[in-house]
Amino acid sequence: MTLSDDIDKTGEGDRLTDRMTGGAAASPVNSASPVSPASPAGPASAGAGSGAGFGAGFGTGFGAGFDAGARPESAGDGAHGGNATAHADVLAESSEVLLGDNAHGVGFDSSGSEEWAERESRNQLKRVAGLGELQDVTEVEYRKVRLERVVLVGVWSSAVTTQAKAEESLRELAALAQTAGAVVCDGLLQHRSRPDAATYVGSGKAKEIADIVARDEADTIVVDDDLPPSQRRGLEDAAKVKVVDRTAVILDIFAQHATSREGKAQVELAQLEYMLPRLRGWGGSLSRQAGGQAAGQNGGIGSRGPGETQIEMDRRVIRTRIARLKKQIAQMAPAREVKRGSRRRYGLPTIAVVGYTNAGKSSLTNRLTGSGELVENALFATLDTAVRRTKAKDGRLYAYVDTVGFVRRLPTQLVEAFKSTLEEVADADVILHVVDASHPDPFSQIDAVNEILADIEGTASIPRILAFNKADLCDKATVERLAVLEPDAHIVSAYSGDGVEGLRAAVEALLPTPGVHVEALLPYSEGALLSRIREYGHVQDVQWQDDGVHVSADVDDRLSAQIVAAAID
Repeated sequence: MTLSDDIDKTGEGDRLTDRMTGGAAASPVNSASPVSPASPAGPASAGAGSGAGFGAGFGTGFGAGFDAGARPESAGDGAHGGNATAHADVLAESSEVLLGDNAHGVGFDSSGSEEWAERESRNQLKRVAGLGELQDVTEVEYRKVRLERVVLVGVWSSAVTTQAKAEESLRELAALAQTAGAVVCDGLLQHRSRPDAATYVGSGKAKEIADIVARDEADTIVVDDDLPPSQRRGLEDAAKVKVVDRTAVILDIFAQHATSREGKAQVELAQLEYMLPRLRGWGGSLSRQAGGQAAGQNGGIGSRGPGETQIEMDRRVIRTRIARLKKQIAQMAPAREVKRGSRRRYGLPTIAVVGYTNAGKSSLTNRLTGSGELVENALFATLDTAVRRTKAKDGRLYAYVDTVGFVRRLPTQLVEAFKSTLEEVADADVILHVVDASHPDPFSQIDAVNEILADIEGTASIPRILAFNKADLCDKATVERLAVLEPDAHIVSAYSGDGVEGLRAAVEALLPTPGVHVEALLPYSEGALLSRIREYGHVQDVQWQDDGVHVSADVDDRLSAQIVAAAID
């Protein structure tokens, strides 16, 4: 039976039969399994829905799919396999009507080839390898009765980044999600010029992602971007599950790790500032005021309104809480100044340890100072500032200040909330920048940290030391490449101790020298003053004489005044 005979039975054969060329019989097509006969070079090769290109974008769990260039029998089931096999040659051939001599088709415009290529790549979701394949969750730090199952989604553009960087960003998001207490089921990337304004990935891809969520029994979609409320709501409506963005995940981790009163207040402030524009509720159905004459006003007809809604009341409560938190954080400033003032009073030099999260800052600080600060293989394990004193080879005391870790696209709410904590970096005498040498792209982490440091006033003039940590996890070729690209950097291992002594010597060489040079003869009864000179000054020479101790040292103004007062004339 021909296609014209089949259509005649539906009452439309006369109209369509006249349009067929020469009355030739068309290939029989199964109405339950439509297959598009588009050429692989045409725009239809990208496919749509669960059709062409779908299997290549999703891999296992969805079958091979049927691609525009694939054999049609892969699209049919057992009942229709014979029909599809009979017409494989027909679908594989190129149409003489649609294609001209240049094999591009009638009306083909070469200027639109880039647009078609962009559409073709947009219609394919790329699975990021290594995500969603781990089954053992015994090492997850924050275990619950049932861990939240998430699917990661990202969009990248060739004009902004590369596919390799986009995949690395999604892997970092997977680490963030696992630290927050989730199980990553899958990770998908879409290539398009810009995110869709309504659903971030487009309505068609949103439905495909909904199928993946249903297959993996996921609870949440985590987007590797900062989503505006409209895109988040559109994607939730299409996928029928909760949608959170990268900022929400980072804020959740900070909320779990905050321990001090100031840290908890800073995290709560950042959460409320993030939540304020994203509030959703029942809208006008929960109005609290009638308005118009019903509220005792003589506004007349047409002035009645629903009044203040519940969501407006929630916004007012959040704004009030934000103002209270800002006031509380400002009131904590004197306590911070007291702690810093004690270091300034004795002229104690400070080394600010900064770097990307999980770069090993706390481990290296413990190795350099011999302290026992919290060390975990987790992102943002340390939020509160930790100050650890140590002694230089000449006996002089100085302190390392371990600060909060940085991350790509650190939420602006956190930067503002933790501004008081980041002030420790601006007050430091030396900045020790720690980098994870075992990371696939350590220089991207360096750039991310430098961008955040540039936003902190007063850090541009502070001397810096670059240290590549975790050298024990790198092969010899990686270590040699880092040494060539950054010849002034120190390659160390906090785990094994390799290179730590050289780093310590470089740090101590940059310690500021006190500005007052004194030479005095101190009585033997001033042993405590001599001890402070050794701890907080730079001693050049000490001579033990019959009538006292002759000291030549560089000290600060306060200590020099004490030396002059105690010196023997």
